[in-house]
Amino acid sequence: MPTWIKSLRPFDAPAARTVVRRTTDLGEAERFIRLFHTENPSAGNPYTRLRDVAREVARRGTYTHTYEELEFGARVAWRNSNRCIGRLYWRSLKVRDRRQVSTAEGVALECVAHLRDATGRGKIRPTVTVLPPDTPALPGFRIVNDQLIRYAGYRTPDGVRGDPANLALTETATRLGWRGRGGRFDVLPLVIRPPAGEPLLCNLPGDAVLEVPLTHPDYPWFEELGLRWHAVPAISDMCLEIGGICYPCAPFNGWYMGTEIGARNLADADRYDQLGVVAERLGLDTSSERTLWRDHALVELNVAVLHSFERAGVSMTDHHTESRRFLTHLSREEQAGRVCPADWSWIVPPLSGSATPVFHRYYDTRVLTPAFVHHR
Repeated sequence: MPTWIKSLRPFDAPAARTVVRRTTDLGEAERFIRLFHTENPSAGNPYTRLRDVAREVARRGTYTHTYEELEFGARVAWRNSNRCIGRLYWRSLKVRDRRQVSTAEGVALECVAHLRDATGRGKIRPTVTVLPPDTPALPGFRIVNDQLIRYAGYRTPDGVRGDPANLALTETATRLGWRGRGGRFDVLPLVIRPPAGEPLLCNLPGDAVLEVPLTHPDYPWFEELGLRWHAVPAISDMCLEIGGICYPCAPFNGWYMGTEIGARNLADADRYDQLGVVAERLGLDTSSERTLWRDHALVELNVAVLHSFERAGVSMTDHHTESRRFLTHLSREEQAGRVCPADWSWIVPPLSGSATPVFHRYYDTRVLTPAFVHHR
């Protein structure tokens, strides 16, 4: 076992978990199989496959997707993600089929392999790694972290050091034996929960986590702020639902849009809260909101993020470009006769929203499957 993987004692709650013992919904299975065959005519007549699925559900309470069905389902789940603005390239999603993994150590190894593959020396590849599904007999693995790469947050007498969003996760990891350095950008370990038994702690090796130090093209002092961010936003706490089957451990990633880091992660008051610091170094008048000092600081922070990722050769898009791409995606989906669901509050960027074309229209808000969903 690699040195960065370590078995630990159970959580305070019992480590064994249960799921509702239910068979797969045949209606959901049939809808998916018909969708798959409709969009993949070369797969042949769907009736033979529907018959086989019905027999398998009757015998086992569930069924097994072919690789082609899994790949299609994962890609359509991205296509249906109503909070994602970057869906234009949904067909390019790389699907890593790892349903055969049977141990928490295997899950940890696949998460690390996912990061290495997706990072691509800076040329980020949209990727999903699909691990075993929930079944009527046994729940699948789960990752406690909401993203594969997260920075620790530490409570101190002077407030939180690091990322306040990850205080609970940091405390969980610490309770399980992890020891952070107390820095502002300490990468947290993965906490993996198996169907039964003890959780596993996985420290991510350095070569699996590409980070970008932030600098500004016009202000040399910006580097002195010591800000940085990781290159791959890999969501790891959502279930991939395809045709009535839930894959609870299916980490997936695209690439960052600059505002996710510059206008949210580093700027939000309940995250790294850097607007005041940047404004002070810029010499802005912060005595009144009417000076719009926050807006000025926010723009310069986002300039630094885009500049730094480009200089480092790491994939990233800006909110104006991505807004135009999303409308291209929307047009293509409409031409294909498909609904393109979207949540306006997520699609509109958090910076200069009204200056982007996605601001000035309404969207269909229905929920479609396959999908990436949050489960309690």
